[in-house]
Amino acid sequence: MQETALSTARLEEIMREALREASRAETLGEVPVGAVVERDGKIIGRGFNRPISTRDPTAHAEITALREAALTAGNYRLPGARLFVTVEPCPMCAGACLHARIDTLVFGALDPKAGAVRSRYRLLDDPHHNHRVRVIEGILEADCAEKLRTFFRQRREEARKE
Repeated sequence: MQETALSTARLEEIMREALREASRAETLGEVPVGAVVERDGKIIGRGFNRPISTRDPTAHAEITALREAALTAGNYRLPGARLFVTVEPCPMCAGACLHARIDTLVFGALDPKAGAVRSRYRLLDDPHHNHRVRVIEGILEADCAEKLRTFFRQRREEARKE
């Protein structure tokens, strides 16, 4: 299946869906990260961070979106799919992109502490993998980064009040 190019406007439109998912995490007191999986012009999976509320260390936004997409597709492999996430994935989530055979990873903000795609590590660039994931970074970067900054600023202010 040949990849069809997405316009910047379409990339931003889908990233706004991921930002909406991030807001869902925020309402639960979770770190506001959201993700969606798109294939053939349709969103087939959605997810938001919820490791605290589910007591599941793997319940990152990307993982929950990939799980839903796999159920929708009827296969754990998702060729031709694009994963949109508000923040650069961690090592676990980057690995999940490889195992799911995600075609393109699109993310908003860099994660200088735990980012495994560009910031800290470059796991998807390893030539030993038998699958390549195309990476598009910086889509709605300012909005994605501000959502995290605001969340952590509020957390610090609450901690000072206690």
